[in-house]
Amino acid sequence: MKTNTTVDTAKLSLLLNELRLPAIKLMWPQCAEQADKEGWPAARFLAAITEHELAERDRRRIERHLAEARLLPGKTLDTFAFEAVPMISKAQVMAITAGDSWLEKGANLLLFGPPGGGKSHLASAIGLALIENGWRVLFTRTTDLVQKLQTARRDLALESALAKLDKFHLLILDDLAYVTKDQAETSVLFELISARYERRSMLITANQPFGEWGKVFPEPNIRGCRHSRRGGVLFDGHRPASRPCGSASGARFVSCCARSGFRRCSTT
Repeated sequence: MKTNTTVDTAKLSLLLNELRLPAIKLMWPQCAEQADKEGWPAARFLAAITEHELAERDRRRIERHLAEARLLPGKTLDTFAFEAVPMISKAQVMAITAGDSWLEKGANLLLFGPPGGGKSHLASAIGLALIENGWRVLFTRTTDLVQKLQTARRDLALESALAKLDKFHLLILDDLAYVTKDQAETSVLFELISARYERRSMLITANQPFGEWGKVFPEPNIRGCRHSRRGGVLFDGHRPASRPCGSASGARFVSCCARSGFRRCSTT
């Protein structure tokens, strides 16, 4: 009887490898022992080990997505000083991190303000929260991504490079203002924005308010961007604290973002 049990155990290990169920393979002996002691029915035992497998898959998926996201270390919503930025609503940000309504529509978020105002921290923290809720995010300095896209264009691989970015539900472009007004650079950046049009979302941080984006884009492009893109301003550090961006209601803000161009979604 012991020999049969040993053979069955070895066979089960091979079967679980074949089925790619590493968590069940690791914990089923302990769970089976507990089930035997407590007299679990078969259905409860199966439910316990499959729930454990799913939980482990979720954990590994989040780990993979965090590794590829390249977020700023230590930048979370818990460590963001909302009280120091009265023009932004914490409730609004928390509603946005659910992600389902605006990311599915390919809407965008814009964060404006002078250097040191917390734009990059907040953008990275939003990205982290979205990953924990099951979305895929990539955080990158705009200049770094533009250089990679320029290289891809020289190698006749720009279309492929843009397609690879499609796997991310949200692309965070940090420090847009640092892109120089060079035709080659702004051209690939505008192609990126156009490629994600109404399909995949972006979160953009910039030192200049949107009205000064002519310093980044050639005028014909900025006009097209202004009228063709959907999005809303989450944080404008250039506005007085008494006039916050957006609404305290996350639902109202997301609805505004879904139907507007690159304009302020704000209450008056």
